Amino acid sequence: MSKATTKKPSSAEMPGVSISVNRLTKDRPKAWLVAGMQDFRSAMAVSLSYGLFWVVLSIAITVATFTLGYWHLLLPMVAGFMLLGPLIAVGAYGISQAIEQGRTPSLGDAFSSWKPYAGQLAMMGVMMLISFLAWIRLTTLLFALFFGLEVLSPQAVYTSLVTTPEGLGMLAIGTVAGGVMALGTFAISVVAIPTIMDHDLTFMEGIEASIRCVSSNFRTMLIWAAMLTGCALVGIATLYLGLALILPVLGHASWHAYKELVVIKPVEKIAS
Repeated sequence: MSKATTKKPSSAEMPGVSISVNRLTKDRPKAWLVAGMQDFRSAMAVSLSYGLFWVVLSIAITVATFTLGYWHLLLPMVAGFMLLGPLIAVGAYGISQAIEQGRTPSLGDAFSSWKPYAGQLAMMGVMMLISFLAWIRLTTLLFALFFGLEVLSPQAVYTSLVTTPEGLGMLAIGTVAGGVMALGTFAISVVAIPTIMDHDLTFMEGIEASIRCVSSNFRTMLIWAAMLTGCALVGIATLYLGLALILPVLGHASWHAYKELVVIKPVEKIAS
């Protein structure tokens, strides 16, 4: 069962497209993960290379935050990692797209597949970056509200978060606020980037498809969001090393989620 909207052609020579959103059962997220693992095995060297790139970058950012004295931003940045997940997984989408097309994936598919769609992906990236920066700002304000403006040591802050009323209060409010922001970002981005890459559509059309996927399959997509978050947290908890496997698998799985959720068909040219 699906709902569809039609994009009208911009000129008499260009056909429009019909964007349909399928209704799926709650068991589909598990199937997407299985399909993601199959893509990972089909292109293990390329997928693992892509995952290791983000592991190295994550470690470098973590070291830099401590070296430059911005350690207090590390926890919000790690939490905000989920807000940027769909953008970070763009290379995994390229690998899955190559497999779907019957090609042998290469590093070019992992690291350059975004180039033909750079403009629209950049706009999508701006939307997600705004959410990320808003989250960082919110956590900074919460820290000042609960702990004041005094800069404490890393050990004192992280210990206080789980042993003092102020820390527990900050975690509770931050978790609720972060969950709301994450759900909003998820709703506009869950299939937006694959939609852009697969059919060369605009970022607004990708956002529309994402919102409609979530609204039409709310429980299924909520399960999917929880699975994505849980897997990402496991990867982070392994000092990022687990992300070498988890990040590309989630990216591949997200591509398969998009393929099941969204159906895009051309519409015959409208006579002038």
